[in-house]
Amino acid sequence: MSIDRRQFLTVGGAVLASAALAPGMRLIELAQARSRDEAVTSLQRWGMLVDTTRCAVGCSACVTACNKENGLEQNVRLDIRPQWIRTVTLRDEHTGYVQTLPMMCQHCEEPPCADVCPTGASFRRADGIVLVDRHICIGCRYCMMACPYKARSFVHENLTDQRADIPRGKGTVEACTMCVHRVDEGRIPACVEACNSDGGKALTFGDIKDPASEIAKRLATQQSEEIRPDLALDTGVRYQGL
Repeated sequence: MSIDRRQFLTVGGAVLASAALAPGMRLIELAQARSRDEAVTSLQRWGMLVDTTRCAVGCSACVTACNKENGLEQNVRLDIRPQWIRTVTLRDEHTGYVQTLPMMCQHCEEPPCADVCPTGASFRRADGIVLVDRHICIGCRYCMMACPYKARSFVHENLTDQRADIPRGKGTVEACTMCVHRVDEGRIPACVEACNSDGGKALTFGDIKDPASEIAKRLATQQSEEIRPDLALDTGVRYQGL
């Protein structure tokens, strides 16, 4: 995907359509489940900081890792494969400067997707992670149209060989979960792990509310920005170097 920087900052939503209810595991129950002595609370807010100056043009390590971790490469045609994270190339129309960055669900404090969802399938956890409960998602795709980041995908085909901790279903909407199944086990998202292993180290994940965390320290001392700050969504994903 290659667009002008100005177009990128005003990117719109997706197309509304209808689909059937897909039964399955209640993701909301999975999302709220943690160890018995540690509940999900608002004392934490998980977030991600993207240093675009470290994102190499042509690198797709984060996308590959996400697809593998969440089984997005299985049983789906390339032309309709869901994308939980994608790379976007920006070109400055004045200087010609080119940069690449990852785009995913921004895990907003005030998520538009949750506001328009008629069933409550789109919701925000107390710790800031935005999810979709596939059990009650009716596939109306209102959330796709409301998302200003084009961060949601629709599942068009039957799925097989799924992982129990990452439930998916035909006729439902899905998006980046910040690898909630890994976070709840004390691990970092697959995209962050892959970026660090690849040497780019463009992605930093952690608790924004913890002043001792690396991400909180960097947000406090280094300049960063949201995509579409004019919408006042207070995103959990921030970018440096735009």
